[in-house]
Amino acid sequence: MRIRTHPTTDPDSSVPGSIPTPSLRNAYAGRRVLITGGLGFIGSNLARRLVRWGAQVTLVDSLIPEYGGNLRNLAGLQGRVHLNLSDVRDRHSLPVFVRDQHFLFNLAGQTSHMDSMNDPETDLEINARAQLSILEACRRHNPAIRVVFASTRQLYGRPDSLPVNEDHPLRPVDVNGINKLAGEHYHLLYHRVHGVRSTVLRLTNTIGPRMRIKDARQTFVGVWIRALLEGAPFEVWGGEQLRDFTYVDDCVDGLLLAAASDAAAGEVFNLGGPPPVSLLRLAELLVAVNGGGEFRVRAFPADRKKIDIGDFYSDWSRIHERLGWKPRTTLRAALAKTLAYYRKELAHYL
Repeated sequence: MRIRTHPTTDPDSSVPGSIPTPSLRNAYAGRRVLITGGLGFIGSNLARRLVRWGAQVTLVDSLIPEYGGNLRNLAGLQGRVHLNLSDVRDRHSLPVFVRDQHFLFNLAGQTSHMDSMNDPETDLEINARAQLSILEACRRHNPAIRVVFASTRQLYGRPDSLPVNEDHPLRPVDVNGINKLAGEHYHLLYHRVHGVRSTVLRLTNTIGPRMRIKDARQTFVGVWIRALLEGAPFEVWGGEQLRDFTYVDDCVDGLLLAAASDAAAGEVFNLGGPPPVSLLRLAELLVAVNGGGEFRVRAFPADRKKIDIGDFYSDWSRIHERLGWKPRTTLRAALAKTLAYYRKELAHYL
């Protein structure tokens, strides 16, 4: 495997094409914004930022128990957002939601890789067919809407070289990756052919407050944090794999920059995080930040090993060069903020 240098310098704030924070805030003040998957981890954190910036925010979420939606994620926002409990698979309701919106952050999705292998039909319905229905609603009822689609690094598969940039071959190793790739292509096609201005962001491991922690359907880090706070040891599978992690506030920065930038329309960007770490080092850091705890290293389960992609971390230089985005939160700070949130909120996420 060939290794390339990952961006590690502190980028200059005057990157060509970057949007200063006051101008970015103004891009959303008074604007109507729709977030699918709005009660989920990333959607709810995005909603909070948009409300602070004066946007008129509408959330659509199905609150299916197996997915990431949680009404607790709206704590403090009651009366400040419009909430619609609806499933994006219900294509008849979509025109009502997209009509008259200025921005759509399309975050609704099934994220569990194992669930996609055990129930591929549901994954297909949510991550592919529903995405086509959303875009059709935009084309027919609001073609001027600005769309950002949350995709995943999983569709790259096992990397040929590190860090992985956007030109790397796409070789998904599970049903989830194949369906997310179809969702990506729908968004890019509707941009090219129908003028529905869309941007794709390929997210890496995003962590932070309001993520799902009661199981590993969203991220294994959540399971680790739950175990620590409950005083139980957590399991590290393998331990040598390298990963990068994006703190949710940095992810929100990327979403907002992409939607506000004309230059981002029709583009695909990786998001990433601080320098990558091994899972063993991550476990050690998490225990240190927590002030105690235990973990056990075990062999990778056979069913998981078949769809594991090995080492992975993203090259995020393209979005830095084009839009000025960079991860601003260190891994230690991200873990500390996340732990602090769940020390107070744990009961609401179990």
